Amino acid sequence: MNLSSAASGKNQYETLLVTEAKPFVYNVQLNRPKSLNSMNNKMWLEITECFNQLAEDANCRVIILSGAGKSFCAGLDFKDAMSFGQALAEHEDIARKCKVMKKKIKTYQDTCTSIEKCPKPVIGAAHGACVGAAVDMLSAADIRYCSSNAWFQIKEVDIGMAADVGTLQRLPKIIGCNSLLRELAFTGRRLPANDALQCGFVNRVFDNEEKLMTEALSLAEEIASKSPVAVQTTKISLNYSRDHTVDEGLAHIRDINQAMLQSEDFINAVIAQATKGDPPVFSKL
Repeated sequence: MNLSSAASGKNQYETLLVTEAKPFVYNVQLNRPKSLNSMNNKMWLEITECFNQLAEDANCRVIILSGAGKSFCAGLDFKDAMSFGQALAEHEDIARKCKVMKKKIKTYQDTCTSIEKCPKPVIGAAHGACVGAAVDMLSAADIRYCSSNAWFQIKEVDIGMAADVGTLQRLPKIIGCNSLLRELAFTGRRLPANDALQCGFVNRVFDNEEKLMTEALSLAEEIASKSPVAVQTTKISLNYSRDHTVDEGLAHIRDINQAMLQSEDFINAVIAQATKGDPPVFSKL
């Protein structure tokens, strides 16, 4: 999705609505409202394609991830999953079945990873039901806001499986309380918005969806006004440091900043701070 097609209201996706909400701010909206944005195979693939494209789009600096209709996302589309099960049944040998299943799981894992690895900050704006795969996606976002009617559920245990698309890997590094995480994962109980705020899964809760989107857009505009060199380098460094030792993280940012500190963004920003002049306007990256 390039700037011209988004700005003109055209949309190349079947399951997503991608719009330029403000200059340099894109809203990626899950757009299967009649199915509560449940994720069929097409949506999984289109999310990956969309975030990979926006990662390279110089007109995009911040992304809001939201859902159309009554809920953010009801999780996996079970009707679509049943069709995959029928295709899997065509293979009699377990080795052949496992090869097909492993590839499918990896494809879905890559969807959430595309959100995490996109160098542009992603703000998850959740309302209503956020079930299963919705938690996977939100766990891969950088910032999470929600409305007061939002609730979150690691649903997989209720359908006889362990969550396998990122929740069990990312959520322990987000909410901090391992005991709570295990309770949610073992029972499949719902986590209301205020509890999600208390445990740190979201950092702000708003009265309604309209206020949620207004505040998410305001935050996105503020981030988009900053140096894209600084913001994208910060995200890359935060993600790397989360998964490595302090010494490894320090070495990583040294390697990056030996170049980034010579960019025009750093020079212009320092001059503006020193002279107390107008904030600089940063060129596209």
